[in-house]
Amino acid sequence: MERAEKREFVTELNGVFQNAGSVVVAHYTGLSVAKMSDLRSKMREAGGTVKVAKNRLAKIALQGTESEGMSDLFVGQTLIAYSEDPVTAPKVASDFAKANDKLVILGGAMGGTMLDQSGVKQLAELPSLDELRAKIVGIITTPATRIAGVTQAPAGQLARVLGAYARKDEEA
Repeated sequence: MERAEKREFVTELNGVFQNAGSVVVAHYTGLSVAKMSDLRSKMREAGGTVKVAKNRLAKIALQGTESEGMSDLFVGQTLIAYSEDPVTAPKVASDFAKANDKLVILGGAMGGTMLDQSGVKQLAELPSLDELRAKIVGIITTPATRIAGVTQAPAGQLARVLGAYARKDEEA
């Protein structure tokens, strides 16, 4: 990497550390290229990103951010997974780590909050922002559906009564 590329990479990573909802740091030693591509595609589908981080450059990029406390995690072959939604990156990384023992989650950060392995796993178990929105919409629409059913019931009963009288008159 040339000096200009390094400077650009540090600037980009600094923006990631400042703006991401959550960042997960993991070791990927022994992970094949195919598995790494699989992880990247799963993360991309979920709305996150995976980058292999040069430790020295990542530590420089962390300086001056809320997440500066996680610089100790950057030892060995590390990658970072991040997303705007605080739950997406931990969820995808944890699911992938369950199936692939070569991916070892070290920890991460959510804003100024540092996370250890268990913190990342707990964050992964939370529902995503989209799932929460769907639940809220379901809660809101259920009473509206019931109200519509209640208001339509008398009209349906009236129609059945009128239909019964009409059949009665036809028979007579």
